[in-house]
Amino acid sequence: MFVHFTVNTFTGKEWGDGTESPSIFNPEKLDARQWARAAKSGGFRSMILTTKHHDGFCLWPSKTTEHSVRHSSWRNGKGDVVREFVDACRAEGLGVGFYLSPWDRNASVYGQDEAYNDLYIAQLGELLGNYGELVEVWLDGANGEGPNGKHQAYDWPRIYTTIRRLQPNAVIASDVGPDVRWIGNEAGAADTTCWSTIDPARPPRLGMAEPWVGEALMQGDPRGVVWRPGESDVSIRPGWFWHAAEDDKVRDADDLINLYFRSVGRNSKLLLNVPPTREGLFHANDVQALMEFGAKRSALLSNDLCEGARVRASAGEHPEAMIGEGSSKYWQAPPGVREAWIEFELPKTVGFDVVRIEEAIEFGQSIAGHRVEVWGDGGWRTVARGTTVGNARLQHCPLTNASRIRVVIEFAYARPALRRVALFRSPST
Repeated sequence: MFVHFTVNTFTGKEWGDGTESPSIFNPEKLDARQWARAAKSGGFRSMILTTKHHDGFCLWPSKTTEHSVRHSSWRNGKGDVVREFVDACRAEGLGVGFYLSPWDRNASVYGQDEAYNDLYIAQLGELLGNYGELVEVWLDGANGEGPNGKHQAYDWPRIYTTIRRLQPNAVIASDVGPDVRWIGNEAGAADTTCWSTIDPARPPRLGMAEPWVGEALMQGDPRGVVWRPGESDVSIRPGWFWHAAEDDKVRDADDLINLYFRSVGRNSKLLLNVPPTREGLFHANDVQALMEFGAKRSALLSNDLCEGARVRASAGEHPEAMIGEGSSKYWQAPPGVREAWIEFELPKTVGFDVVRIEEAIEFGQSIAGHRVEVWGDGGWRTVARGTTVGNARLQHCPLTNASRIRVVIEFAYARPALRRVALFRSPST
């Protein structure tokens, strides 16, 4: 979960210009534990806080700038949003992540290259060295204020080296990596074909300057030589920061389920933004949507209809390993095999309309085409088909009754390996 929070919450802007008075930041009822509980109710496993957005306002008492909570009205200038956020996440068993905008519209040295890079590295040092272990550090490529604005040459090698040194277990996410890539849009959707690999010889340029850039980020490259899974970011509201006029425009649980299928269900990761109000709380409408989303997703994906099936495969060992969640076992085709099928004979006829397939991702991602078939009237009939699988592929299909189901791998770039095949029925069908 993304948490966008800064002076913009109090000015009503989406992008601050850095001239805001720190005194306007005063979330009198701030309760980061409420944020964490809401995230947990929705099934989220980690949270990423915008510790500094483009306006340059720091949510911790940074020594690098006067533009921070240290000079705000909140907690009489003695508060630390980052500390309260970190403590709340850990109390609820959630991973902690930080977003630190490279673009800083308040810093007087922005655009002076080395001088600003020194300031940015100092801010990274404060955040990554004083708040314990992080799971993710999120950057973006925002740069400058327009054609005639300041332009800063970010020292990415130095930035990445600093993060690796201070937080060696954290993944670094940005437009193009180096660990996790932005999916190329802010719609929360990966492409129906989505590879976790990309080709650094043809890197997408920051800012999506050409139409192919978004597609390249969304789809990845099956022949890519670096592993950079996609992360699909989107806001639960029209804007990224809280605006009172959007309180009745919060995505409902059905819309969030659709986002889940288009991100997690397409070999990506869902990064859903929920912005706190001026009081420092998640709005009741957002909290309700998260709770209903968590409950609806649990109801949909909790009853695996493949349980108890007899499994056989065209080749390879341990096809039965694909039944059940959380197993360390897997089925893998023999060396040199690029096509295969796995058949599931169920104890009885079941009705299903959702299929989940997972590759054993520790071997990489190889499947480029697959289909799901059911047996009936003396032959096999296709009910769902797709391209990539990856960490997870979730597909809707028409409500189908069958006792024999077959997953056919039409083509894989390397010997395919599957960890799980599961069938579900939507509660509403």
